Amino acid sequence: MARRSRTRRAFGAIRKLPSGRYQASYVGPDLVRHKAPQTFTARIDAEGWLHRQRAAVEGDWTPPAAPRPRSVTVAEYADAWLADRDLKPRTRQHYRYLLNDHVLPTFGAMLVKAISPVAVRTWHANLDTGPTARAHAYALFRTILATAVEDELIATNPARIRGATKVQRAKQIRPATLDELVVIAEHMPDRLRLLVPLSAWCALRFGEVTELRRKDIDLTAGVLHVLRAVVRVVGRNVVDKPKSAAGVRDVAVPPHLIPMVRQHLRDHAQLGPDGLLFYGVRGGHLSHSSLLGWFQQAAEAAGRPDLTPHALRHTGAVLAAQSGATLAELMGRLGHTTPAMAMRYQHASADRDRVVADRLSALAEGGRT
Repeated sequence: MARRSRTRRAFGAIRKLPSGRYQASYVGPDLVRHKAPQTFTARIDAEGWLHRQRAAVEGDWTPPAAPRPRSVTVAEYADAWLADRDLKPRTRQHYRYLLNDHVLPTFGAMLVKAISPVAVRTWHANLDTGPTARAHAYALFRTILATAVEDELIATNPARIRGATKVQRAKQIRPATLDELVVIAEHMPDRLRLLVPLSAWCALRFGEVTELRRKDIDLTAGVLHVLRAVVRVVGRNVVDKPKSAAGVRDVAVPPHLIPMVRQHLRDHAQLGPDGLLFYGVRGGHLSHSSLLGWFQQAAEAAGRPDLTPHALRHTGAVLAAQSGATLAELMGRLGHTTPAMAMRYQHASADRDRVVADRLSALAEGGRT
């Protein structure tokens, strides 16, 4: 049975809001429930506020005056909202970009309480950007306004456009075939050759595979320990945990790759337990732009100029789904937090559909004998 979001106490109550913040309230001697004028990032801060209110009730207490509606601009509130969040550097940078480029030019000087659903719909309809950025900007703005509702700055959320957070992929990724993976790997530099099959067969993100170190490889168990990822933030590399808690995971390496991994460790990986498996020409993290130059030539040689390094992870995800992995197994292997993210890979390629069709005919032939 799920726990209630409101925690009962000897005095007052604390409720964890959907945003993750805490709201504190108590029933005063006037038998009216009084809420804290703001929400709290940490539970201990909400408890401290209740402790002060209890001391006041036990002393010379007078009912607090009804709070006056606050007049705060969207820019002020969005800046405070962003500063108050515990975000990964890359996520914080992305949110700041969305606010500065897409939200604040229209709403920055407007009071939060003055935003209407019509204004939000008009803004969304006229956003001059791609579908992904439009969906991300709207989702962020809606989340900020939802927090404003929790803070009682506004009564309802004016961002209520159905389906506005969903992105229809403009270009579907066609997975690489097994033969194409071999050709791409053969046309990569020796020190980067393993990156192709390892990224594909283990469905690794670029930031995960380029942060792999010797200490993360267990050849005896045949496992990769994905514990960190590297991202580029404001011109510098930042090593952090993967993008979600589910991203920290052990990935079983298909047995046919083990000899390749062993050879790469012997011939190409940096020395020592912290040695990188794949690195740039100056010895640091391999940059996406450096890899892209080599990868594009290799993909051309395989007759697949449409492929990108990200397509390797996509290919691996589809291969895992086609191998019969359950949704839970696929989520665990990919490091996904929601079933919806993993389900997109549970489709069959044209080649796989031909295999299914051939097996159906075999069944039909067997039924006639």
